[in-house]
Amino acid sequence: MSKRPPPPDPVAVLRGHRASVTDVCFHQTKPILFAGTTGGELRIWDTVQHRTVSSSWVHSAAHGIVSVATGPSIGLNKVISQGRDGTVRCWDIENGGLSSNPSLTIKTNSYHFCKLSLVKVPYANAQQANEPKDCYEREVGETVDTDSLCDSKESNRSFEIIDDVPAEGPKYMAVAGEQLSEVEIWDLNTAERCTRLHQNSCVGSPNFLSKGRGMCMAVQAYLPSKSQGFVNVLAGYEDGSILVWDIRNPGIPLTAMKVHLEPVLCLSIDESCNGGISGGADQKIVLYNLDHSTGSCVIKKEINLERPGISGTSIRPDSKIAATAGWDRRVRIYNYRKGSALAILKYHHATCNAVSFSSDCKLMASASEDSTVALWELYPPHA
Repeated sequence: MSKRPPPPDPVAVLRGHRASVTDVCFHQTKPILFAGTTGGELRIWDTVQHRTVSSSWVHSAAHGIVSVATGPSIGLNKVISQGRDGTVRCWDIENGGLSSNPSLTIKTNSYHFCKLSLVKVPYANAQQANEPKDCYEREVGETVDTDSLCDSKESNRSFEIIDDVPAEGPKYMAVAGEQLSEVEIWDLNTAERCTRLHQNSCVGSPNFLSKGRGMCMAVQAYLPSKSQGFVNVLAGYEDGSILVWDIRNPGIPLTAMKVHLEPVLCLSIDESCNGGISGGADQKIVLYNLDHSTGSCVIKKEINLERPGISGTSIRPDSKIAATAGWDRRVRIYNYRKGSALAILKYHHATCNAVSFSSDCKLMASASEDSTVALWELYPPHA
């Protein structure tokens, strides 16, 4: 029996940051990557030539950048930065660099580490590539369902098209609130707060008390199919619980469930908005399904880890693979549909903070406290 080849090395390592890289995201259509640091720098990278396009200090070095985001709702030539100084700023992309002044500034007065979320809209007619296979060597001790890796006979699915909202989605942002247990929804057109999702009531088990959930640690806003354009929010909390909210009813969540034993640190939803993945400060990763007809979140699979701590998660746009960024400096790759392990990538020399996939599914970026960004080519989609 032939031995599997070792996991691949990154195709490029982007160096030049002077501080820990906290977040990365790809432009929707152009071969550029945005990277934010704890020093307040927002750098634009050319992902073809692997060079810096521009570098701007958009938040103070004392506070730094928590997250960076792009999406159809804010336009192709804009990027959002969120600082730990209580502000969110939207920047125009001009001649390859950033505008000298933000086109929009929102003072959220939120000073912690929860990353903001733009609204994810179900992706119509998502491309279906072949199932990724477990072709790389893995670390000893990782639990892997080897049988599922050889089964590629999974039916192709097309996602439903949302007809009653603009293709770019609602122009809202979800962010942890000034009151740390709340989620706030902000209008990106008016820079005004629309609503607060507060934990006045609890659902589910009578012993599952809202007062024990603590701070909001992770949020993901999305547009369920057949929702008539109304936004839902998935929120993870300090006690390890995940709540699903409909912003039309901000006082009572649709559902609440205890998913992790430690704080939830990151959430991602797939392109169909029918499921996702979460990571936390404990030793597991959780894959779940979202049932929009009942507003419920159902655990699909729990993946146990040898070491605690997942800082970031991301699902590739074709919903084939998912990635996690770990405290143990490793990036783990999974078959998203089956939850089986595919590879463990070891390059970074400090905690991995974030992972992100390009819109064409050809590249993945990982960001680390070692001040580097690594670019990877993994299971490229077939034409």
